[in-house]
Amino acid sequence: MKFTFIIDSIEKLDPTHDSSVAIMEAAQILGHEVYITTIDLLSVVDGKAYAHLQPVTLKPVELVNHHWQVEKNWYFLGESEFLPLEYCQAVFMRKDPPVNTPYLYATYILDLIDTKKTKVLNSPQGIRGANEKMYALQFPTVIPSTIVTQSKEVIANFLDEKEAIILKPLGGKAGEGILFLQQGDRNFNSLIEISTKQGYEPIMVQEYLPSAKEGDKRIILLDGKPIGAVNRIPTGKEFRGNMAVGGRVAQTDITDRELMICDTLAPKLKEDGLFFVGIDVIGGYLTEVNVTSPTGIREIDRLNNVNLGKQVISAVVNQLS
Repeated sequence: MKFTFIIDSIEKLDPTHDSSVAIMEAAQILGHEVYITTIDLLSVVDGKAYAHLQPVTLKPVELVNHHWQVEKNWYFLGESEFLPLEYCQAVFMRKDPPVNTPYLYATYILDLIDTKKTKVLNSPQGIRGANEKMYALQFPTVIPSTIVTQSKEVIANFLDEKEAIILKPLGGKAGEGILFLQQGDRNFNSLIEISTKQGYEPIMVQEYLPSAKEGDKRIILLDGKPIGAVNRIPTGKEFRGNMAVGGRVAQTDITDRELMICDTLAPKLKEDGLFFVGIDVIGGYLTEVNVTSPTGIREIDRLNNVNLGKQVISAVVNQLS
């Protein structure tokens, strides 16, 4: 089969960390053809979604002394060709956030793919409808106390009630722009003004969960079912556990409470065409639902001696068969 991956520029990817590379590598190992493109190379011609597709051959990573290693020249590119995306059996939308105007326009182009011929993962409609912060609000029984507002007064009242809170930009990724705020902080006004862009943009405000010190768990869901997890633990004076800001990763199990969270999300994820998803759980509470380019595969594979990329590709092939 032929698979296209819409990614950031391949030279910017880290093959020892990025899940996109892990999935592409798995497709290649399983005997499929792999193509890559970027959102700026998408077009619409005669009512169909087209792209400049470039075949890629990868040199798989190797596990050496419990760490992934890869050769310097880890990919080889073939000649680019302007083709309809329906040339491939599946298209993976794996462009990293932010979900900005060019990103949204790309999803409109992907809407024009005939899904009877080509599967799009995740669904462009699903991605548009699932802001990675706001989407969790649809599951009030499994999230911490949360508000969304740009009002300094509303945030102040919430802080008085909770004593410690987390501020999150609605369009952020990898822990970017997340702030910890305690009652009595003399920087309160400035932090709210910065976070809300002087009251112009709403932000998510969540009750601070002390168990965050023990880790922020990333659970990977495939077609609504959990297939692996990794715990990301803050290091030093950093309160965020995200790997992008230096969080330490550790092997972990999926608890009964977390299985219940996954079961709660599954019907909605399937309804919205969100096939490959990463959820974040702290202290038994869902904090985010990542649908654009969830990461964590490499870390889970390394710690548990598994290959989630192969599971992803096999599941897609099964659906296409």
